[in-house]
Amino acid sequence: MRYLGIDYGTKRVGLALSDEGGNMAFPLAVVKNDAKLNDTIVSFVKEKQVGAIVIGHSLDMKGKENAAHTGAEALMLDLTLATGLPIHLEPEWFTTVAATRFQGKTELKDASAAALILESFLSRN
Repeated sequence: MRYLGIDYGTKRVGLALSDEGGNMAFPLAVVKNDAKLNDTIVSFVKEKQVGAIVIGHSLDMKGKENAAHTGAEALMLDLTLATGLPIHLEPEWFTTVAATRFQGKTELKDASAAALILESFLSRN
């Protein structure tokens, strides 16, 4: 099964895709977090024949919900209704920071962060 990984941000959303076997994750795209976000993600889901979605579950340093967490939960509900696919929340801390250190400040850092989130999920499942 192919998985779509999502690193939700209030301005940009990183997307990553697994291989068909669900073994490896690859950065896919960075999209704007705007009114078309759900439609954009649903298009990727259909085009790439995704079977499940993994969304980064972001908390602040005190373990409390932050703006990204609240937005990610809303996105999860919207995508559940729009796609009917299983959606998993994956704990994530500093994935964008790690992606920046690994890859540098590139356009794809949010997609790389999504790949790290997805890799974490795939390695345990």
